[in-house]
Amino acid sequence: MPRGFTLIELLITVAIIATLASIAMPLSELAVQRAKEAELRKALRDIRDALDTYKRASDEGRIVRAADQSGFPPALQVLVEGVTDARSPSGAKIYFLRRIPRDPMTESPETPPASTWRLRSYASPPDKPVPGKDVFDVYSASTRMGLNGIPYREW
Repeated sequence: MPRGFTLIELLITVAIIATLASIAMPLSELAVQRAKEAELRKALRDIRDALDTYKRASDEGRIVRAADQSGFPPALQVLVEGVTDARSPSGAKIYFLRRIPRDPMTESPETPPASTWRLRSYASPPDKPVPGKDVFDVYSASTRMGLNGIPYREW
């Protein structure tokens, strides 16, 4: 008596594997989106901490600023390039970030990281953020909705 699988047994096995694969695909997509959201939270936290540290250094007199300036950096790149410490006799620089993180929700990889973020100036109203003379805050340029139901640009 020959041993082996019948065509029906093979078809049932393939159907079960296809069903399991169709269940796993949405779960893997959800895991990828959660990872991107975690990366977005970390990037926003890092940039916002650097902006606050810059402002604190400015308020302490470690960064020279004009009387009409808010104390926030004029551009994101300043956080990486550093500024001269006004209190240092040797003219040492203060650095706030090693690199500007990329907005993980941005689709184009060739865009420079600083250009992936939307900027809000200190003079900008909170409900309609616009760029200006300084960088008070950053937000994602994505128009998509987060898993929590809040658009990424409002995080």
